[in-house]
Amino acid sequence: MSRFIPNQNEHREKMLREIGVGEFGDLLEPIPEKYRLKEKLQLPEPISELGLNREFEEFASRNTGAELACFLGAGSYDHFIPAAVDHILLRSEFYTAYTPYQAEVSQGTLQAIFEYQTMIARLTGMEMANASMYDGASSAAEACLMAMRSTRKQRILIAGSLNPRWQDVIRTYLKRDDFEINEIPFLDDGSLDLETAGKLIEGGTAAVLVQYPNYFGLIEDIQPAAELIHGSGGLLIVAADPVALPLLRSPGDAGADIVVGEGQSMGIPMSYGGPYAGFMAASAKLARKMPGRIIGRTTDRAGQTGYVLTLQTREQHIRRDKATSNICSNQALMALANSAYLSLMGERGFREISSQCYHKSHYLEKKLLEIPGISRLFSKIPFFREFVISLPVSSIAFRDRMIEHGILAGLPLVELGEGAMLVTVTEKRTRDEIDRYAMAAAEICGGGTS
Repeated sequence: MSRFIPNQNEHREKMLREIGVGEFGDLLEPIPEKYRLKEKLQLPEPISELGLNREFEEFASRNTGAELACFLGAGSYDHFIPAAVDHILLRSEFYTAYTPYQAEVSQGTLQAIFEYQTMIARLTGMEMANASMYDGASSAAEACLMAMRSTRKQRILIAGSLNPRWQDVIRTYLKRDDFEINEIPFLDDGSLDLETAGKLIEGGTAAVLVQYPNYFGLIEDIQPAAELIHGSGGLLIVAADPVALPLLRSPGDAGADIVVGEGQSMGIPMSYGGPYAGFMAASAKLARKMPGRIIGRTTDRAGQTGYVLTLQTREQHIRRDKATSNICSNQALMALANSAYLSLMGERGFREISSQCYHKSHYLEKKLLEIPGISRLFSKIPFFREFVISLPVSSIAFRDRMIEHGILAGLPLVELGEGAMLVTVTEKRTRDEIDRYAMAAAEICGGGTS
């Protein structure tokens, strides 16, 4: 893709002549007058390419992060990525492929996606997985639509302990009069209010969507939610953290019908928010309701293994009113990063990463609870790699002070209280960094309320 598009005035005039219009404004004729921009955009004066590069380098230099010990999570995580992942992604046969329209010609691409599907299905304990989604939030929203198509019911219940950003995306997707979304509150201990959920389910509900572990890092038993919704003929959607799954009961074993999640923590850098890759897995009975595409393996007439697009119910492949999704890319390159990462780590290595996240986060929690004034907000339920602490100072002030110590301390959750902070620990954090966090926290919290 070119970084330079030389559209000078004579080029524009030639293009306009070729398509039969006199000026650019003629192209805007279908747009109502009130929506058209009347004045010029307030842009700076043109500069040279060299000057532009220097300006953006200066912008980039203002970012902090690489030099800080990161204890920030809430959906995007600082995990180690082997160098081989990028090496594989940058191979031209993968890097240049957008989406395989003549799919069977791209056997290598199809095999890579098939392997990805297999890994996701095994990880989640489900019978099948599709060829990836945009990101975790949109995969959750697509799962809600999929559940409504499957059950012919128009109401979704989402857990209040689901990532708030994901909730926003779901509400945007379902912002239509014929869809209804209800939120299941969480109790004081951070767990789902199953009694309220049971009442909300009455009257016809397509699905209940829960997060596992939830937004606060808490590990809840999701089987009771499955039993509740299955009793009324609905589906259970589980938004799962893939890094936690090697240590936990699989969502499929606990009764999930659809499992979605964010693949960023498996070989994709945080990258200021993207691009990421979402995953979706489901029981086989829902195959024809699943959005996106599914790669299958077969044999050709010569008896050799071949890979094919088994299902491709996207709007680019099927009549639009029959399409299951308007997702126009399957994020194949990012999904390949997931596959490369999981292959390099192997089952034992991935379990070790999961174990380190668990033990290191509990080590930091223990150190923090020794500091007077600090407590865990949700103490009755076990957690994975994230936990919420209650500080004796403002969590926002605490975050800002910790940056001075070279530490990204976590995410302030002021909606839970002025001192509430969500802290995350991955396998990348060293004992020295964790001890430094605790020492800095003791210093800041010992100074009184900010």
